[in-house]
Amino acid sequence: MKNFSLKALLIIIYTILITGLIPAQEKLSITVEEAIDLGLKNSKTLNSSLARWKSSEAKLKEVNASRLPSLKVSAGYTRLSKVDPFNITTPFGVFEISPSILDNYQTKLTLAQPLFTGFRLKSSSDIAEYSANASQEDFNKDKNELVFNIRNGYWGLFKAQQIKKVIDENVLQVNAHLTDAQNLLNQGMLTNNDVLKIEVQYNDALLRQIDANNNLELAMIALNSTMGIPLSTKIEIESSTGKTTEWFDEVDVLVKRAFDRRSEVKSANYRIQASESGVTLAQSTWYPQIFLFSNLYYSRPNQRIVPAKDQFKETWDAGVSLSWDVWNWLSTSYQTQQAEANLIQTQEGLGILKDAITLEVTQNYLTVNQNTRKIEISEIGVKQAEENMRITSERFKQGLTTSSEVIDAEVALLQAKTNYTNSLVDYELSKAKLEKSIGK
Repeated sequence: MKNFSLKALLIIIYTILITGLIPAQEKLSITVEEAIDLGLKNSKTLNSSLARWKSSEAKLKEVNASRLPSLKVSAGYTRLSKVDPFNITTPFGVFEISPSILDNYQTKLTLAQPLFTGFRLKSSSDIAEYSANASQEDFNKDKNELVFNIRNGYWGLFKAQQIKKVIDENVLQVNAHLTDAQNLLNQGMLTNNDVLKIEVQYNDALLRQIDANNNLELAMIALNSTMGIPLSTKIEIESSTGKTTEWFDEVDVLVKRAFDRRSEVKSANYRIQASESGVTLAQSTWYPQIFLFSNLYYSRPNQRIVPAKDQFKETWDAGVSLSWDVWNWLSTSYQTQQAEANLIQTQEGLGILKDAITLEVTQNYLTVNQNTRKIEISEIGVKQAEENMRITSERFKQGLTTSSEVIDAEVALLQAKTNYTNSLVDYELSKAKLEKSIGK
């Protein structure tokens, strides 16, 4: 008896320890909009895209800074070897013209301002600005993609939950049918083979229930991954699909709206403008480069002061410099050809993008209309299947119909409810796709 009590105590302690070591699964009740907000905060992909945008903005500031005056300071010290000073001997005596100063200190302050660079600096600034704008639109595109993926995952989880509910109801329904069939068998109103058919259907329903549970878990993990939260989090769906459908404009209007709104189109247009500035940049070497400069010297000794003195003295100079690449074996021409070819690529890329958007919007528009019609038809199908199930069940309890007809009615009702659930969720997903494709 003591051994039994000790064993029971050990089992209780072990259970407590194991329960404490296993982390509790976090539960999260969330709407679709809350899921989107959470995903936007946690997305590593979006943070990476944001960093690229910030980097391009910093590049723009760097390029613009090169158009402003620059100020540089340089300093140095030189120790010279000892030499005899330069002297002149006259009848009146020996005069030291240039003393030997061994320690030399040089300090130079340079101010430079580009006056004309063949539009090189202007083109570089334009390229950086258009590239920064394109990076911003790329960030918007990535954000829209993430929002859609979260919305898609959310409604996918909702769909999996609803399908599971339908299958759970079907399991209970078939089980109740099996109970009735066994009662009728005991009364001699059914054969054993009829009961076996219902048992087979019940086992099939249990297998479908297992698949539904697995699909639910996978859909929940997929949504958690997209939102960037622990994969073990249990999500409770707060939003639900509505039975009302939305009206959209004609497809031509939607395509035009997509061209105006889509971040990909805006980004492509900015890159075309950047490529146009790239052509101007490549041609800048044809022109002279003119700079304004000024230098302030503070040296010991100052070489401009004669005779040299071992003292710090300041002097200055100012001027204009001009450089011109007269001949470079047509390198500028080849660079221009490369820039023009790149411009053609970006222009054609925009045309390809618009064709793809036109196809995408058209497909999504047709899918929305198709799913709208499916909701109407599947709703009627559920009402008909429920009524058929009610009548068939009553007839079966009265012994007026066979179990096969009941099985057929149950399968039809399961399929009708599944179709209705699919049509509701598919409409939400297709609407989200259409809104994404038009840049909403």
